[in-house]
Amino acid sequence: MWQSLTAADYAQHPGWATANPDAGDRTSTLRTALTAVPTDVSATLAVAAAIVLGRYEGQERPVVAAIAPDPGRPPRALGAHDFATLLVPDLTGTDDLSTLVSTTRRQLRDPSLRCDPTGYATLTQRVGGRVLVGLLPIASEGQVPCHSAPFPLTLVPRLDADGTLWLETHHRPAEIDADSARRFARHVAHAFQAVGAATPATMPQDIDPVDRGEREELIALGAGGTLLSHQATRIDDLFTERAATHPDTVALVYEDERTTYAQLLDRARRLAAGLLAHGAQSGEHVGICLGRSTDLVVSMLAVLLADGVYVPMDPAYPAARLAHTANDAGLRLVVTELDEIPGAVGIRLLTPAALAEAADAAPAVLAPRRAPDAAAYIIYTSGSTGRPKGVVVPHRNVVALLDATRTDFGLGPADVWSLFHSGAFDFSVWEIWGALLTGARLVVVPYWVSRSPDEFHSLLLKEGVTVLSQTPSAFGQLAEADLRQDSRLPLRLVIFGGEPLDTAALGGWFDRYPESRCRMVNMFGITETTVHVTAQTVQRRHALAGSRSVGRPLPGWQVYVLDPLGRPLPCDAPGEIHVAGAGVALEYWNRPELTEQRFVPDPFRGGRMYRSGDRGRLRPDGTLEHLGRLDSQVKVRGYRIELDEIRAVLLDDPDIRSAAVLLSDGGAGGDAAGVSIHAYVVPAEHARIDPLAVRRRAARTLPDFMVPTSVTPLPALPLTVNGKLDVQSLPAPPTPAACPAPPGPGAGEDLDFTSVPRGDAPTLADALARIWQKVLGVPVGPHDNFFDLGGNSLYAVRVAAAIREHGMPPMPLRALYRTPTVSALAQALASDTEQ
Repeated sequence: MWQSLTAADYAQHPGWATANPDAGDRTSTLRTALTAVPTDVSATLAVAAAIVLGRYEGQERPVVAAIAPDPGRPPRALGAHDFATLLVPDLTGTDDLSTLVSTTRRQLRDPSLRCDPTGYATLTQRVGGRVLVGLLPIASEGQVPCHSAPFPLTLVPRLDADGTLWLETHHRPAEIDADSARRFARHVAHAFQAVGAATPATMPQDIDPVDRGEREELIALGAGGTLLSHQATRIDDLFTERAATHPDTVALVYEDERTTYAQLLDRARRLAAGLLAHGAQSGEHVGICLGRSTDLVVSMLAVLLADGVYVPMDPAYPAARLAHTANDAGLRLVVTELDEIPGAVGIRLLTPAALAEAADAAPAVLAPRRAPDAAAYIIYTSGSTGRPKGVVVPHRNVVALLDATRTDFGLGPADVWSLFHSGAFDFSVWEIWGALLTGARLVVVPYWVSRSPDEFHSLLLKEGVTVLSQTPSAFGQLAEADLRQDSRLPLRLVIFGGEPLDTAALGGWFDRYPESRCRMVNMFGITETTVHVTAQTVQRRHALAGSRSVGRPLPGWQVYVLDPLGRPLPCDAPGEIHVAGAGVALEYWNRPELTEQRFVPDPFRGGRMYRSGDRGRLRPDGTLEHLGRLDSQVKVRGYRIELDEIRAVLLDDPDIRSAAVLLSDGGAGGDAAGVSIHAYVVPAEHARIDPLAVRRRAARTLPDFMVPTSVTPLPALPLTVNGKLDVQSLPAPPTPAACPAPPGPGAGEDLDFTSVPRGDAPTLADALARIWQKVLGVPVGPHDNFFDLGGNSLYAVRVAAAIREHGMPPMPLRALYRTPTVSALAQALASDTEQ
């Protein structure tokens, strides 16, 4: 491996570069190791490299390959003539550093542990993956490494003629850039010094390769800057100011109804008076269980004006989930059009009209008003124990969010926003108050319009919407609808959130809407940190590169990427995202233990920070890359879901002894419609599992987006040798994408329905069955339920599009939801055609 080659010889072997720490690192970090014999240097360096690699890769047992030269190597020969010892130290075990270095020293000296010189492939097979770091013996001046070394990074301890020991790092530029290699070398050098100076009882996890100066740099790198003009205030106070300055400006549009700022404030005040007449107290939690409408927005504002805390609930959710929210939040009053919420204890249901009528009996003076740091709303999110948890967010956070984005996004009275999302989804907080607190107009999207991309497109065009907030899944449908239209939308700003964005899918959009016309912004956020945390303007170059960046933190927000011990990780090293600053929520309602676990003290800047459970890494330019979750939480069509909550609901069934819940990713193409949840269940003794019955039972508790697409009974769940679920041994779920379409009319690429009589239900049913088969990829019978076959809202849109493309009677999406079988849907479409 070592040769005394000239500089010309060195340059003849492409694919390698050298990245050395600066001169200060050479002389100050490794000079202290000169008292040790060479083998000790190698063992200490190997442990230091393993510690750094473990931090970079998030591994407890990182692999370092130590190269030992072959005594019989021909002089000046190039190639793999050396042996490698695979070192796999356990960094989280019971061995202290002294023991670990001693063990490594023995392994380096043991010839029986050395691999035969049969190449890099043998090494990767032995450890089940690639070896990132190789360690060479100490080299004297004039020796250079052979360029066929197979590792992305190769560390060379080099001894100068004057006795100075320093570290040289060689890297493959195609895999690791020079800055990253240089940074890695610096961290290894720092860890080497720390390991050499450690006391005998020091543990490997106590060594931090990041020194104090770099730690401060990393903290500064994750700072979003200072809010330019932030003054803590209440949401309703700020809205009242907007209404006073622009009373006749239209604030809200819902279908044919237009409401000005003055009218909206007057209606909200009247409902607030009605709440007070019903005994609402300052700080009381008030439920709002309404669909998207003018009444929804009026009711939210009314609760705030009455100095209450609004708790949004989606009336489409199962009664059991609504009852849990009402009981857990301690609701006494719920504003709703529902006649009842079975299981809710001690609540009074009030319609908006009833509250308005009660206003005459209200006290003349409102209750004492709480400060801006008091709670404004509680939004419930999925919980791992089977119980959704309420996130308590104060007024000041929402106002800070608008202050952080107003200037950069150019938000103001000239804008028209859409309210696309359910009030129980935190994206609605951004949509509602983002519009109304900046003096803009808010267009409420009716539920069924939100389910139809073509109708939604028409609404955006008709109302001149300029600011649109979407999950990537929903936007993909809108972009497809836009391709069918000649008119261009007036959008100037599109905000993505709720789930990861595939930037590569935006290429077609940029063809129709250049960057100069419509700005696309990818935002990462969490309910517990007030909707948004970071922002990344997405340009065509990002789409071409498939960028995963979610951008830099907003002004007033702070992001840290920390290891399990709460220490900042180096740039590009993955760890848990922690969020501090102006957006951190107050608590989980009535969950003190969970609040203490997730809302923790910020040891770097003071205050509090939220442990997100999201995995990410900071780039050297200060942008954040989101890399998924550290736990069982997932995102499905923008909704944050705890798989353990679904599992807990399944285990409530006495016929189920154990269960596992997994998420499929939609296949190789990343098809959002194919993203689905799958359950595996083991029956209790003498019980028989009916998968359809299990799904329907779960649907009584879980929202439709959380109900497993499939339920697979198993005699037992496969386990690893460590007793954990062996995911790889589970059978493949019967996902629609995995099921081939049956032979016959529905299996071909071309379906011709031009001759289908528009009022002929039987013929329509046959055509519909073939379309369903083509979209879902499963056999379809006349009485099969679309959603039981694996259908979802995204597949429903595709069915509607196929029906339209083939000239059949148009299918409103609500018809599919109301009549979800081929037979019933055909009858409904035939009847509509006859009328």
